[in-house]
Amino acid sequence: DVSSPKHGKVDPDNMPHVGGNTWAGGTGGRDTAGLGGKGGPYRLDAGHRVYQVSQAEKDAVPEEVKRAAREMGEKVFKQRLKEIQMSEYDASTYERFSGAVRRQVQSLRIILDNLQ
Repeated sequence: DVSSPKHGKVDPDNMPHVGGNTWAGGTGGRDTAGLGGKGGPYRLDAGHRVYQVSQAEKDAVPEEVKRAAREMGEKVFKQRLKEIQMSEYDASTYERFSGAVRRQVQSLRIILDNLQ
């Protein structure tokens, strides 16, 4: 069961963590920031293979936990914008321009990685 969203502990060795309720950047777990889980406050990629919980499990998260996760994610997002001296308007403008060329940038990254 999910209880309340949190960032989670940071693994100093960046080991892959699957499932559970402890590690930030894990996959397929609950309540912590990561990928493929349920009830976490925001997505956090630690660079590991993603294990996905079912959509039915995600849909079963209580509304108050979803609301708390959204609020926490918004708070962290605003804090990050402040750290990089970016306004919400700047972020939306950046996203609009970035989104328009996202596929081309990804293709270029693949080409450059292959050249290296």
